[in-house]
Amino acid sequence: MPLTKENIQKALEELKKHEKRTFTQSLDLVIKLKDLDLKKPGNRLNQAVILPHMIGKPVRVCVIATGDLALKSKEAKADLVIGKDELEGLAKDKKASRKLQNGYDFFVSEASLMPLVGKTIGPVLGPKGKMPTPIHVNAPISEVIDQARRTARIRVRDQPVIQCRIGSEDMSNDELSENIQAVFSSMEAKLERGLRNVSGILLKASMGHPVKIAM
Repeated sequence: MPLTKENIQKALEELKKHEKRTFTQSLDLVIKLKDLDLKKPGNRLNQAVILPHMIGKPVRVCVIATGDLALKSKEAKADLVIGKDELEGLAKDKKASRKLQNGYDFFVSEASLMPLVGKTIGPVLGPKGKMPTPIHVNAPISEVIDQARRTARIRVRDQPVIQCRIGSEDMSNDELSENIQAVFSSMEAKLERGLRNVSGILLKASMGHPVKIAM
């Protein structure tokens, strides 16, 4: 049985009944998988999904670019713009590279700089699933940044589980439902056996107990 909006809404209502905190909690979607051979590279998912709605908390975007693209990225209010010189400096400073990786959620890079990215900060970003998305110098950078801020990352590595942020508790149930369905549909399409590879789906607030979504 597919994931329905009705079942998602019921789970959201149950989740929001729990005791309120003094801060706005993030909401994560947790998908438990089964019968999936993670030794096969094709089953180790690492996919970006553009969601219909922003996820509540700020998503910090770093753009790696030079020249006109760098200027346009600043005008589009990228959280950080770095160029070739900064990249070369990071190659010699692993601590600064790790700080960069921890400080930003998504990275976008001018395509011509990707080889340098791979040599400098790639070894730090790669294992965290944060390698930059390459873009053309004439790309509509405002749209690229907007999409990055609505992006969830689906990853499956050593354990048969996916966990990603889909919003915050102050969002409407309709917005959250649409984000959840976008992630689930994208994930299902990548699995060998689709829904038959799914053993359970949960919603979890950052400080709360998980709530099951019926399938």
